[in-house]
Amino acid sequence: MNSVLIVILMGLCTGVLSGLLGIGGGVVLVPMMVFILGIAQHTAQGISMLVIIPTAIVSLWHFYKDGLINYQAAFYMAGGAVIGALISANLVQYIPAAELKRIFGIFVIYTGFKMIKATWKKQ
Repeated sequence: MNSVLIVILMGLCTGVLSGLLGIGGGVVLVPMMVFILGIAQHTAQGISMLVIIPTAIVSLWHFYKDGLINYQAAFYMAGGAVIGALISANLVQYIPAAELKRIFGIFVIYTGFKMIKATWKKQ
């Protein structure tokens, strides 16, 4: 029962941060699954991809109601994202878990620094 509660709380944290900050849930969820639950990196990424579906549907509804969707941009991005996902989903299985963690960590750190730098430039 404790582990179910932990998983639900992880999902809640992911949903709150995704909705509040506009980040993909995987940035939060994958590290939590790997470090807190001890789930393998590849499995954590797969679970994260599945969790995106209901999260995206709920968020999409709210953005739709507020008229905040550019359908043309979304259509073109979705096409590119589908092609990229097909390529990377096949490729990721050949990357060792340790290397995948390193790549993921570097991506998150780089993105964080870019966001911090952008806010300093505005001020």
